[in-house]
Amino acid sequence: MTAHTMTSSIQAALDPVTLQILKSHFEAAAESMAYTLLRTAHSAFVKETEDFTSGLTTPCGQTFASPKDLGATWFIGLDYKGAIDAIADYKPGDICITNDPYSGYVCTHAPDVHLWMPIFEGERLVCFAVGHIHNTDMGGAVPASLSRALTEIQQEGIRIPPMKLVEEGVMNEQVLAIMLRNVRMPDQNWGDLKAQIASLKTGERKIREAIGRFGVETFCAATYAVLDLADRQARRLFASMADGDYVFTDYIDEDSPGGVPCRLKLTVRVNGDEAVFDFTGSDPQLQSALNMPTGGLPRHILPLVGYNYVVYSLDPTIALNAGLLRPVRCILPEGSVVNPVYPAATGMRSLTCARIQGMVCGAFSLALPDRLPAGPAGGGGILNVRTTDSRTGRLAMASINPITGGGGGWAKEDGQDGSNSFLKNTPIEITEAEVPIRVLSYELVPDSGGAGRYRGGLAAQMTFKMFSPNSVVTARNRDRVRFSCWGLEGGQPGATCGFQRNPGTDRVEDLGNTDVVRCAPGDVLTISAAGAGGWGDPFARPVAEVMDDVAQGKVSDRGARSYGVVVQDGQLDEAATQALRTAPGERPMGLVFDAARLSFETIWSNAAWDHLSGLLFALPIEWRFFLKHEIFALVSADAAAEADPVAAIERAYAGLLRLYPQIRPHDLGAAA
Repeated sequence: MTAHTMTSSIQAALDPVTLQILKSHFEAAAESMAYTLLRTAHSAFVKETEDFTSGLTTPCGQTFASPKDLGATWFIGLDYKGAIDAIADYKPGDICITNDPYSGYVCTHAPDVHLWMPIFEGERLVCFAVGHIHNTDMGGAVPASLSRALTEIQQEGIRIPPMKLVEEGVMNEQVLAIMLRNVRMPDQNWGDLKAQIASLKTGERKIREAIGRFGVETFCAATYAVLDLADRQARRLFASMADGDYVFTDYIDEDSPGGVPCRLKLTVRVNGDEAVFDFTGSDPQLQSALNMPTGGLPRHILPLVGYNYVVYSLDPTIALNAGLLRPVRCILPEGSVVNPVYPAATGMRSLTCARIQGMVCGAFSLALPDRLPAGPAGGGGILNVRTTDSRTGRLAMASINPITGGGGGWAKEDGQDGSNSFLKNTPIEITEAEVPIRVLSYELVPDSGGAGRYRGGLAAQMTFKMFSPNSVVTARNRDRVRFSCWGLEGGQPGATCGFQRNPGTDRVEDLGNTDVVRCAPGDVLTISAAGAGGWGDPFARPVAEVMDDVAQGKVSDRGARSYGVVVQDGQLDEAATQALRTAPGERPMGLVFDAARLSFETIWSNAAWDHLSGLLFALPIEWRFFLKHEIFALVSADAAAEADPVAAIERAYAGLLRLYPQIRPHDLGAAA
């Protein structure tokens, strides 16, 4: 009998109680790894914001254990197979490293440094301890390595292909030296790397304890059995949904600095206990850093982050591992924003991923509107500051805080204020200790949550002052300046976000979606996220709850009117409220989008975008982004575009083919 056959037979014989005990052991091991990393890391972005992962994978790279609420929970189910297969052989004491988004599609942008360590029992490879951290900086064109403006992966910092960092217990000093020579804060990177290594060794120790207690065969069988468990649980959820296609589209404000919107389209096809996530119709890959590197892998974690959150929201008892992904597969067109080809920049993929996360929730809410929330906020920045401490002359660089929006309201309660996704708040005292800035205010934005029977979560806002020349603030993931999120079941969209330099002065500057700002001494920056969508008819919210929000400063006197409540100087006008709430008129139901989106879609409707997408994807990849922008400019200048946008797109496209005869007919495929 082979080892695989023996493991399979034991797996089949595992009783539910033993399986749950081992599942808990696995999760506890992953959490111990996370605590080790959290307590020994050097950078605020790891030890405070918690942008890291820890976990355990099978020998073929399937993650079977992750922490439930520590670190980057959206990477549950990350597949390490591409990175693991890149190494020819493994020996005890090896630790491997990569941060290259195009090597095995484990890393998703250059600041994410992944390590994996084989764990042996005798000569048998039983699993890998794995994990990543987001390094504050990996070199490249801008401090913190990330900006929407970057167009090639080479601009985003040093890339390390999969290789051994430690071989049989001996550090590869040359690899380490190359990395540390190319980053802006090498001591910080080295400190975080040592914390990662300590985390892996914690995992190894916990695994040896489990093997010693349960035996290697039972241990190995359970690593696959917990994957099967998650698979069965996820399939039960799909089986409870009506079969059909659920289509959802959304936009990123700009596909490049000052560019036109980037469209993302998702069709979720539910069939029995399985589903297909089809991203056909999403934009071609971009000449910016918003591309999401997936390699077209049908179960890549990035397009399925929202799916993991949905299934966990619907069933909080579900096993969190790669088995959740088995009932689904993705269609990710090559050369698109969700499957770019080298050397497309990928550093801002988190913005695109966050938007898709919301879209997945939106698509499922079409089938289950009473069980899922309205649109998540988005739009805030993850802030990094590089400056000089004028008192000591030392260079300082750190992540100072994620500026987060709120969670969408849903059928039972309001959305959470100032809290979105897994990123944790960094205390102001830590921020000011890490970098010499002064935080002037850190607060919630009144009226930013969409009105509804259950209000959308409010956005956070921070104002801070700079003191040294040549300081640089990076605010990646800036968005939702133009289009906000959506309300559900008649709830209203959340508010858009903001970014200003020197507000309230004659030098005020609206920075929009700018993500790299060079500051002078005395400059003051105010940055806010967007608000989340509301759920249900706002006029159905009890007046007492609206007045509570007014008293707490969450809703202004003026904002109360969105709920049909009239307030003057904080006092309820009962007669005017009764009149407003009973006045005739229709209020929107179902999905509710903001006015900017509705106006934009008078020309750029789904039909128009689908037609444009079909034309662009018939072209060679290098022409698609360019011609998209040319077509947008021509359609915008076409007086007849609003009456027949498809015809306007056709006219623009035909004219461009005449202008650029080097696009040969045989290159056009179906569009020829």
